Amino acid sequence: MCFVHIENYTKIIKNKKILDNINLQAETGSTIGIIGKNGSGKTMLLRAVSGLIRPTSGEIRIDGQVLTDRKPFPNSIGVVIEPASLWGNYTAYETLQILAGIRKIIGKKEILNTMERMGLSPGSNIPVGEFSLGMKKRLLIAQAIMEHPGLLVLDEPTNALDDEGVSLFRQVIEEEHQRKTTIFIASHMLEEITQLCPVIYCMNGGKIYEQPR
Repeated sequence: MCFVHIENYTKIIKNKKILDNINLQAETGSTIGIIGKNGSGKTMLLRAVSGLIRPTSGEIRIDGQVLTDRKPFPNSIGVVIEPASLWGNYTAYETLQILAGIRKIIGKKEILNTMERMGLSPGSNIPVGEFSLGMKKRLLIAQAIMEHPGLLVLDEPTNALDDEGVSLFRQVIEEEHQRKTTIFIASHMLEEITQLCPVIYCMNGGKIYEQPR
């Protein structure tokens, strides 16, 4: 079943084609890699899939739902898109607790489990503002996965992670793949994408091409 369907998607900003006639399909449970240099359009594509921008032309359907101004976001999605920010005065647990309170579909058990998956300490009193970049990235990934979304969109997810963080992240991706989560990962690092993603696309100048393996 096609979970993500991008059809003739074009985004023009200030007379420049940021995304140029993108066509892409992702089956349910597939893990899609998007490789490209800075400015290639890969982050904008993830923003489009996440419902954060509207097309100049074309459309995106997520699980049968067309993203529109009236219904702009997918029903079940976890997102990490750079640049991202966190509340500096709260602990990691407090941050996830506040975010979980928005939709109220998970409780303490799921939050604690997610923190364990990403190597975060629930009992730590250290405010997020004092975290290293790597620990902040772990928390950003945690908030994206904690509600078990059907779609996971991750922009440069291993940036700033240490070796342990990368190992935990790879385990998370394997677990989410087994859970049939549809995953998009964008990176400028081909080796990392190759290890994680069976299907890889390359972006350049707002255009997309399937990358042969």
